[in-house]
Amino acid sequence: MKMAVLGSGYLGTVYATVMASLGHQVVAIDVDEQKIDSLNAAEPAFHEPGLKPLLIQELASGRLRFTTDAATALKSVGIIFICVGTPQSIDGNSTDLKFLYESVDAITCFANAGALVVGKSTVPVGTAAQLAVRLSEYQLDLAWSPEFLREGEAIRNAMMPDRIIVGVNSSDVEMVLREVYKPFSNAGVKVIFTDFHTTELSKLAANAFLATKISFVNAMAEICDSAGGDVLVLAGAIGCDERIGQRFLQPGIGFGGGCLAKDLRSLISSASRYGVDNLAKFLEQVDEINLRQRHNAVQLVEEMCRGPLLGKKICILGIAFKPNTDDIRDSAAIGIALTLKELGATVRIYDPRAMKITKHHYPMFGFGSSVMDAAYGADIVLHLTDWPEFLEIEPSQLGTVVQHKRILDGRNALNSELWMNDGWSYRALGRRTALSRSGII
Repeated sequence: MKMAVLGSGYLGTVYATVMASLGHQVVAIDVDEQKIDSLNAAEPAFHEPGLKPLLIQELASGRLRFTTDAATALKSVGIIFICVGTPQSIDGNSTDLKFLYESVDAITCFANAGALVVGKSTVPVGTAAQLAVRLSEYQLDLAWSPEFLREGEAIRNAMMPDRIIVGVNSSDVEMVLREVYKPFSNAGVKVIFTDFHTTELSKLAANAFLATKISFVNAMAEICDSAGGDVLVLAGAIGCDERIGQRFLQPGIGFGGGCLAKDLRSLISSASRYGVDNLAKFLEQVDEINLRQRHNAVQLVEEMCRGPLLGKKICILGIAFKPNTDDIRDSAAIGIALTLKELGATVRIYDPRAMKITKHHYPMFGFGSSVMDAAYGADIVLHLTDWPEFLEIEPSQLGTVVQHKRILDGRNALNSELWMNDGWSYRALGRRTALSRSGII
């Protein structure tokens, strides 16, 4: 099929490339000429494992191209996917739909009557129904099928998703999309057709539930620190229950990135708008617990350094919100680093992938060329993103360059015994009494 993808950011680039790999003719559109030139040279502006080789393959095949010429591109296709960003509004929890509306404007100007528009972006409930009315005035059909990509695993997620959910308001549209998604359904992927509102809510609910699971285990970390207990053992124990499971029960400094927090807050906004105050209050607590973990981490740094942080040299290992990405949007590590800087500390950062973008947005920090360089002379080391290479650090080797052997494991991922045996003061959220019983406090 001939398809267009509006938006060539993270979602649009991944989705366009994967759809081309399935044999479709795909043109991806964006207003940013520099971005388009880079993508046509197979140079994405972000890091995603497996994306570049697939880009090279599909560009060479002729099935994929990138352009700024929306007028020509939209007239040549029968299906248009909207993959633009829908960020959180600057002044509140609601979603900024500016880029979405701009995309719809372009579609109504240039698309052929009878084309099918499919929204892939995450939007507040009620958005698709409103857009369907407007597009129908131009003889354009609409479906909504939000993407559930996980950064660092996006290619695999797009090729073999856990599920595909599609909101439609006509049987004809459903028939077209059953054909589009046939390679997925033939491979055993569950494709769910429903109404617009359920589809929109399903994406928000999925991310809100994952955020709740993370905040729950971090709330348990707080009571473990206060009442006594080891949150790492606790998480492992409750995760043995198949109804709960182990995933997203890793205690630490909390979640970040461009999806969980944004979608959680979007659902809070929608719940308030529809008068479902209990849901809004519940999700607000989830958000507050998550943000409080950043504050708790800073307090623990102060405790380990035995006083004010003015003039202290702090090494941060990991600034991306999670491993296998260079995304620093709403990163817990960034929030902690900024607070430490405000308290007068000198902050020096190393991350395997996120250095360039962090330097661009936060030039006030120092940056190391390696773990050893970043940690040189440090009063304390903070492990804030669990990159595999950080889990393999030799404590004895790192101990030769720091001023004091202190490490805060913000992800509860390091081998605490290994660090303690080398004489390091090792701390982690939710394990105060457990580590004390081990004789390190």
